[in-house]
Amino acid sequence: MKKIALFIALCLVAANVAVAQDLLAGNYKKALIIGAHPDDPESMAYGTALRLRDMGCEVVTVYLTRGEAGIPGKTHEEAAAIRTRECEKVTEMTGIRHIFLNQIDGSSEITNERYLEMKQLIEAEKPDLVITHWPIDSHRDHRHAGLLTYDAWRRTGRHFDLFYAEVMTGLQTTNFNPTHYVDITSTRQAKLDAYLVHDSQGLTGNVAKFHDTMEGMRGLEWQCKWAEAFIKAIWPKVD
Repeated sequence: MKKIALFIALCLVAANVAVAQDLLAGNYKKALIIGAHPDDPESMAYGTALRLRDMGCEVVTVYLTRGEAGIPGKTHEEAAAIRTRECEKVTEMTGIRHIFLNQIDGSSEITNERYLEMKQLIEAEKPDLVITHWPIDSHRDHRHAGLLTYDAWRRTGRHFDLFYAEVMTGLQTTNFNPTHYVDITSTRQAKLDAYLVHDSQGLTGNVAKFHDTMEGMRGLEWQCKWAEAFIKAIWPKVD
């Protein structure tokens, strides 16, 4: 029975991948990658960000918070200062600009004012591609980032393609069934270099524990060495 179940699972994966697409085929001109905390955009989609950059696409990372609650023993102000410097260093390394919104790590919120804030940011930046958190996630800030972005997508007339990305699948992101992939084999080391700049978070162990497994699995699905995976938001057609 176990062999039959495994065979069925593999068939389902193969069927899903057979109809999946390459996100880069969209030939995007400007992309926003919206994460809840410093290191989230780097974790979930920076291999893709670097590939987009190399293809001539303008890429901007957006951090919902400055990671104020992310360093034990530090005040919110001290932690925010450290993590802001880490983000600045990533920009210096990669040339990818970043923007901070003014929510607070661990206390992010969804209100009418926050919906408007995200909408105004996206309208000002005018992207044709936005990548953010899949909202079925164990971290409330991740869920908020995804839902605020989704609302902006709707209220701006869906004038950009919206994709969801995964972070630490199985621990944080769940129920994630990709529709699109990007082969990040050529940019993976640069992605990890940017990710590990956030050394206040002690991320080194996460590479083997999560990224090798997740990106290796997505690579097997996409028939390359390393890949990042995404789900495209689809608006239902109404007859």
